[in-house]
Amino acid sequence: MTKGVLRHLPSVTELIETSPLKPLVDRISHNVVVDGVRSFLDDYRQEIDGVDQPVDIASVTQMAERIARRILRGERSSLRPVINATGILLHTGLGRAPLAEQAIEEMVTIARDYASLELDLRTGKRSNRFDAVEGLLCEITGAEAAAVVNNNAGATMLTLAALGSGREVIVSRGQLIEIGGSYRLPDVMQVSGACLREVGTTNKTREQDYENAICEKTAALMRVHPSNFMVVGFTAGVGLAELVRIGKKHRLPVIDDIGSGAITDLTPYGIRDEPLAAESIATGADVVLFSGDKLMGGPQSGIILGKRKEIERIVQHPMARALRVDKLTLAALGATLRLLRDPQQAAHQIPLLQLLATPNENLRLRAESIASQLQHVTGIAKAEAIEEEAFLGGGSVPTQQIKTWCVAIDLDTESLNSFHTRLRTGTPAVVGRVQKGQLLIDLRSVPPRQDAQIVLAISQCPISAPN
Repeated sequence: MTKGVLRHLPSVTELIETSPLKPLVDRISHNVVVDGVRSFLDDYRQEIDGVDQPVDIASVTQMAERIARRILRGERSSLRPVINATGILLHTGLGRAPLAEQAIEEMVTIARDYASLELDLRTGKRSNRFDAVEGLLCEITGAEAAAVVNNNAGATMLTLAALGSGREVIVSRGQLIEIGGSYRLPDVMQVSGACLREVGTTNKTREQDYENAICEKTAALMRVHPSNFMVVGFTAGVGLAELVRIGKKHRLPVIDDIGSGAITDLTPYGIRDEPLAAESIATGADVVLFSGDKLMGGPQSGIILGKRKEIERIVQHPMARALRVDKLTLAALGATLRLLRDPQQAAHQIPLLQLLATPNENLRLRAESIASQLQHVTGIAKAEAIEEEAFLGGGSVPTQQIKTWCVAIDLDTESLNSFHTRLRTGTPAVVGRVQKGQLLIDLRSVPPRQDAQIVLAISQCPISAPN
């Protein structure tokens, strides 16, 4: 019975000529559509093969519609624009800092054609790709030299490999951090070839602890900013100035990993006690490491600054080539750094700083406006503006809350989680947070231009009736 049914399945050519599939041949690709049709027919044959009872074969049009949906789903990238309504401004899962328009424009310009990545146009000779940003980084921070790799983990690994491989690097036990994605400093140090020498205790480390640990095997002293946790109470630590003094006394380089990478003073934005790259350089650190895509508001990158002697050793290490960044990252980073030279210009042009600087009263008015528009959407029991707290990021200043306003949504029937899932998978994708039985749309992480999109996305997201 099944074999007779299979003989009546349409051919690949017949399906391709149908109205659902024919436009996809030009829109996507003839080969992609043919492969999609063949894959569907193979699956369909397996589905009905061996079935004893009578089988109703789908019509040619029905098959073509199913194939078209399958092809379109496959063409849809998992990397999509998202409206970040979580209230976490540097959300790792959502790509951290959005880029300034100038950075985006520079990337497009450099991406469209060939670029002078490693060619000095004046001399016609090969140049260093870091030339695109090194001058800017040194101007802003006061460093003698600079380099850029793919992220701060890469910057840390490369620096340890170049300066400490086969020897000991001394770090306070209270600074042996773990951040997202199971990144652990001891593991990075082990992979780099350097040997970790812990000193002090979790809550107290003194200058004498470093002095006692220094020996002929010591390669460097390292300070790591614990950006994702705090130790409070009965504590003691060694400041960078003291560490630099010890390093000079024993002729050892001092590495300062400041993590999130504050280039400008963020105190006016309510972010306190973040180490500044320029201050680390001025204090005498030989190498300073930080991220480019967090507090700098630039593209994902790891910045390495410091004394020319140490930076040259780092960039000449074989691992540097494996971790180097491409022309697009350098283009976006350069544009971001040019904005950061002028704090007032940066405040108006860098999205992260714009979001941080948005007055709370502004957020309240926006939340009330959105809530009033959603109040009449079928299935929403209640939509109201509420005051809440946002965060800069889980791995960036997590202990400092930022005042915010949210739109709190209650549903008549459906589970908030399933409704939130449909919002996340819709177009545009809206990601909020479920808290205390409500869906919160946090406007601290939403630019005003996306308010109308949020209203439209929620209004058009069907709310299911109870089973």
